[in-house]
Amino acid sequence: MTDSLRAVRADQRLLLVHAHPDDESIGNGATMARYAAEGAGVTLVTCTLGEEGEVIGDDHAHRVALREDSLGTHRITELAAAMAELGVTDHRFLGGPGRWRDSGMMGVASNVRADAFWQADLDEAAAELVSVVREVRPQVLVTYDPNGGYGHPDHIQAHRVAMRGAELAADAAFRPELGPAHAIAKVYWNAMPRSVVEAGFAALRAAGKESPFPGIAAADDVPGVVDDAEVTAAVDGTPYAEAKSAAMRAHATQIAVEGPFFALSNDLGQPLPSVEYYRLVRGEPGPVDQATGWEDDLFAGVASGPDGPDNAGSDTDARAGADA
Repeated sequence: MTDSLRAVRADQRLLLVHAHPDDESIGNGATMARYAAEGAGVTLVTCTLGEEGEVIGDDHAHRVALREDSLGTHRITELAAAMAELGVTDHRFLGGPGRWRDSGMMGVASNVRADAFWQADLDEAAAELVSVVREVRPQVLVTYDPNGGYGHPDHIQAHRVAMRGAELAADAAFRPELGPAHAIAKVYWNAMPRSVVEAGFAALRAAGKESPFPGIAAADDVPGVVDDAEVTAAVDGTPYAEAKSAAMRAHATQIAVEGPFFALSNDLGQPLPSVEYYRLVRGEPGPVDQATGWEDDLFAGVASGPDGPDNAGSDTDARAGADA
């Protein structure tokens, strides 16, 4: 890495909003490790502790919600270990640890708990994010699509909070006591191009009996799979593949990693990519890689500086504006 790149990165700040511990490492681990290593500011906001998660293996089975209900506390330590592997030093829980609880999968009883993130007042939760945005002043925000990638209530709510928080942070009339208004230049949603996912699963099937997991997930089980034409950016984190794998291993109650593959508690193998893909939904695209037609840097075209850009750019997708 050149000194000139590090000098540029020093004034660049990336904010990621995720639902549970482990989501960040699966979806953006290589991206986070790359930008942190190159000197950019990387801030992760996690919205819940993941209290309702299932557990892999027997060592921590007693922690699940129906027994000790101590999984959330343990997952704080897993997340801290994952952040150390990625080189990320700025991590916060939305509203503080435990302010909102993991809602569980859609349609279960925990959805309607008063403290469930799914039940959070949108503007109240967004205000907690506004304080982070106005403090950190990121130029780039990464979160989920409106379906949260795969329909989990907390992922959907994290999307809503991220988009609303970005909107309110730019409004000088909203809660001025939270700091000077700040407009985020570019907003991306996680996305996985279908061709890449299908190629990864083909490799897993080709492993046959050598596959480390008893089953194989389907391409449509991967959160955020979209047609290739919807993808606008690809961040090559190949030099940080091991950091991503190590971060995922740190979430040992949730993820099993074997070589270039991983599985969640369902024990269904999936490819573990080190190139991560995004869809730009707000802001202006920067220069693209001529071979792919995609941006290869989330900060492409963004003016950097102590206070970040002066305006939020414009929607590049009419649907993004409607969903926000």
